[in-house]
Amino acid sequence: MTYNGKPAESFDFKHIKYEKRDLKATVTFNRPQVHNAVNGEMLVELNAAFQDAAWDDDVRVLILTGAGDKAFCTGADVKEQAEEFVGKPNTYWKWMGLFVECHERLRNLGKPTIARLNGMVVGGGNEFNLSCDLAIAADDIIIKQVGAARGSVAAAGATQFLPLVVGDRRAREILFLCEDIPAAKALEWGLVNQVVPRAKLDAAVDEMAKKLINKLPVCLRYAKEQLNFWRNLSWHLTIGHAKEFLSVNNLSPEVAEGMAAFVDKRPVDYDKARRAIE
Repeated sequence: MTYNGKPAESFDFKHIKYEKRDLKATVTFNRPQVHNAVNGEMLVELNAAFQDAAWDDDVRVLILTGAGDKAFCTGADVKEQAEEFVGKPNTYWKWMGLFVECHERLRNLGKPTIARLNGMVVGGGNEFNLSCDLAIAADDIIIKQVGAARGSVAAAGATQFLPLVVGDRRAREILFLCEDIPAAKALEWGLVNQVVPRAKLDAAVDEMAKKLINKLPVCLRYAKEQLNFWRNLSWHLTIGHAKEFLSVNNLSPEVAEGMAAFVDKRPVDYDKARRAIE
């Protein structure tokens, strides 16, 4: 199988790990030094891996996880965005296109997907969690959205899918308050399917993968397509507008302050951001 004419097996992956074994494909966010934050190059690599897994008939299940034990994925690499994207809406528009493509490939893989949540699941990282069919979490992880506190909008899955997963009021709480959701609460709210001790995470993921492998693949694929109806409907009605809005909003004082605060490792000056748009 190829991605842009290049076999995925020979693709020079630098920011992810991609392994296929025992009818399973495992994709690992591999930037532990920045808590597995996603940059543009990683998105290109993820798209290559997801296409390959979709086309390889020897892959029956895809597992998505993060390198190390601190983070599953913490969303967009804010440092990259602060240095390269702020004030450059066309550059951000291109990055957002790759991000959108990634989620479309993952959601429409045609095979069941499991999020192995091994650490922090933050911002766009939770959108990768939501784009998977099932999720198993270590008992010491947290999930949170951060866009409203950092100068972004969770428009690549969270605003569309969270109301379907946890209900409208809880979705608003998650997106507006940007507070930590411990693993136990994530299970109670339906954000994950299982919570297990960290030492048992791999065993639990393998057990679920085995159960999925021992089902009829074409029937699973069509069941997944049917289940995706509401997600696909909300996605296609909103994602194009979101891509354009977020690109233009990249010029706003809110984004500039949120990004600068992150890079400077200081609290966001919300009063300054509010005054700038009065």
